[in-house]
Amino acid sequence: MNNNSKKVQDWIPLKKILENGIIITKNDTYVKILKILPINYNLKTEFEKEQILNSYKVFLKTCNFNIQILIQSKKEDLSLNIQNIQNKIEKENSNIKEIGKNYIKYITKINKENQSSSKNFYILIKNSKLNVNPENKTEIIFEELNEKYLKIKDTLNRCR
Repeated sequence: MNNNSKKVQDWIPLKKILENGIIITKNDTYVKILKILPINYNLKTEFEKEQILNSYKVFLKTCNFNIQILIQSKKEDLSLNIQNIQNKIEKENSNIKEIGKNYIKYITKINKENQSSSKNFYILIKNSKLNVNPENKTEIIFEELNEKYLKIKDTLNRCR
């Protein structure tokens, strides 16, 4: 192995991952990552949509600190789903088979056009650069991140 080669750990800007979900970066920034479960907004009634938007506005106004929203999108291969549907409709009556075949055509079209994808949503919160006593620095930072986390959790729960 070449001495100039770097280990993976040299490339990743993480110093430590703590059990409470907080990450310490190499530049001593503390980061907490929240995975957000999405809702299907299109299936909501007009009243529910209005309530969700109002709750989201409250979320944005309440978070008087910096956040980063990360969306991870991944193309999905639906061929296994198609095969499962084909296996299930074999045992059904002709009406169900016809509906199943039309559904398979629709899914196959989406799969061929690479329109099917899954998304993961994350919110990253960082500690503010406080000048604190080094003795209890970690404790103060944990409290700050936990307070931000609870504020985000509370306000986003209203968006359902």
